[in-house]
Amino acid sequence: MSKQQFQTEVSQLLQLIVHSLYSHPEIFLRELISNSSDALDKLRHLTLTDDAIKALVGSGIASPRIDLTLDEAAKTLTIADTGIGMNQEDLVSHLGTIARSGTKNFLAQLSGDAKKDSNLIGQFGVGFYSVFMVADKVDVFSRKAGESQTWKWTSDGKTGFELEEATGADALATSGTTVLIHLNDEGAQYANNWRLQEIVKKYSNHIAFPIFLTYDKSNYNADTKETEKSRVTEQVNAASAMWQRSKSELSDDDYKEFYKSITGDWEDPLFWFHTRAEGTLEYTTLFYIPARAPMDLYQADYKGGIKLYVKRVFIMDDSRELLPQYLRFVRGVIDSEDLPLNVSREILQQNKVLTSIKTASVKKILSELKRIAETDKPKYEQFIDQYNRPLKEGLYGDYANRETLLDLVRFKSTRVPGLTSLAEAKERMKPEQKALYYITGGAENILRTSPLLEIYKKKDIEVLILDDDIDEIVFSSVEKYGDIDLKAVNKSNAGEDLKDDTTPEQAAEKAEELKPLLEKIKATLGDAVKEVRASTRLADSPSVIVSDEDEPSARMRHMMRSMGQQDIPEPTPTLEINPTHEIIIKLLANADEARIADAAWLLFDQALLLEGVPLKDPATFVQRLNRVLNQSI
Repeated sequence: MSKQQFQTEVSQLLQLIVHSLYSHPEIFLRELISNSSDALDKLRHLTLTDDAIKALVGSGIASPRIDLTLDEAAKTLTIADTGIGMNQEDLVSHLGTIARSGTKNFLAQLSGDAKKDSNLIGQFGVGFYSVFMVADKVDVFSRKAGESQTWKWTSDGKTGFELEEATGADALATSGTTVLIHLNDEGAQYANNWRLQEIVKKYSNHIAFPIFLTYDKSNYNADTKETEKSRVTEQVNAASAMWQRSKSELSDDDYKEFYKSITGDWEDPLFWFHTRAEGTLEYTTLFYIPARAPMDLYQADYKGGIKLYVKRVFIMDDSRELLPQYLRFVRGVIDSEDLPLNVSREILQQNKVLTSIKTASVKKILSELKRIAETDKPKYEQFIDQYNRPLKEGLYGDYANRETLLDLVRFKSTRVPGLTSLAEAKERMKPEQKALYYITGGAENILRTSPLLEIYKKKDIEVLILDDDIDEIVFSSVEKYGDIDLKAVNKSNAGEDLKDDTTPEQAAEKAEELKPLLEKIKATLGDAVKEVRASTRLADSPSVIVSDEDEPSARMRHMMRSMGQQDIPEPTPTLEINPTHEIIIKLLANADEARIADAAWLLFDQALLLEGVPLKDPATFVQRLNRVLNQSI
């Protein structure tokens, strides 16, 4: 026997779960039944794809089931399945550690609010540990398919766990897992067959495998006038593929409980889409949108939540071929009548049937989201609050659905509070406006105070605030919304249609007057800038930097380098100066070359700072600023 400590994160989670988070301890049964269902699904898939496992079908694997056994006198409850099972290594990794990169991030998000934190725990998928709300001790007996040893894992949910090989009566005859729960005072309420049947029907009625409950049934004997007990076994769930039933047969509660049974989430989903296609291809889809984005949605090891079935037989649940990556937050089921039962991941990548199902499913999901956006704005705002960014990812790669996605994403704006759509911004366009404008390159507070917005504010033109770190990458490839151009105000050619009211003659005269100063500033800055020119977009600020149309902004280059991309080319920005600003007017009249040089660098450096770009040489910047301050006092 080996005694082992829980991983630190597991110990923390156990404390949170047992002592502060779960307001409905009955959830433990749903979680354990869900685990058993997953184990049966995985084994059934292996019987179709693994020759070694196929040979074991005669050992009972062909009759998958989940058994609950209640012993009221001993206050124990057993949940057993004939699924894939676990060996010694699996038991340690699944029940003693949490091998997911988002664990520490998850723990950091815990707030102390029991309801909020329990939702996070549900998303994180640590449902097994909920058993310690109702147990003094838990014994897990498991034998992995294809192996002969049974292993026993034992824990009180506090100090750690013990692991040893099970022998004799504890050894399992076939693959599978048996969880023996020694109920504590809190769990004593579940040592009741009526209570257990109620919980199974509430949470697990639509588990696709039969669930049997064995218990002592009391019968009154009229002849002896005594109550006699007999051991009975009854099936306590419907054991049907819920998604195959007609929508008219299903209630909202049916959909919600099925969602919880396949996801482990405690919250109801925001909405769901249930579709049955018949004709050239026959398939059923049931897709759910969780109320909250999974906390590890942006982790590299995040796995999608769509389960693939073929003729109600589970195939896999983490294939990236089932939906595009930007819809990885969608949970649910795809059940095909046309795919082969032994379909592999490799075959899926090239399978025309799945490609057709995937294409139709994406269009269905997006069209339903668009319908909700038009008919239930508050509900759609809840969705956007969680999933606006993934939809933007779709803009970058899903060209076939780009127009729909452009209708679905939402933006901050200089014109209205909250979020707005492109369609709404288009309706607000000024008659003389030729494009929809947006600004990228930093946090919202930096963007809203950018000098680049001055001419737009002066002319009362709306600008969309794109402050997600992916916005500049995504929207650099999106040039139009319908027939309207989309233009970034921090690009050199934006706003050319918003010039001030200066006549061409006046502009030429001003440019000629400014030319010597522009040349001096360019000579001072050298290769740090591509060009120095008079600006038509500034009203109150003396200077600003802009990038060429096909170049990343200075902030974007800085961000990409901080992510390890050191080979990013170094395109140089253009410095624009405001010919009407008091500083520029004074520089025009100043013959002191040293002062002009200091001013040139300060105009450039302050423009970089306003873009949110750190200065390469802060010490020199401070020295230069001190010289100018000293001269002005």
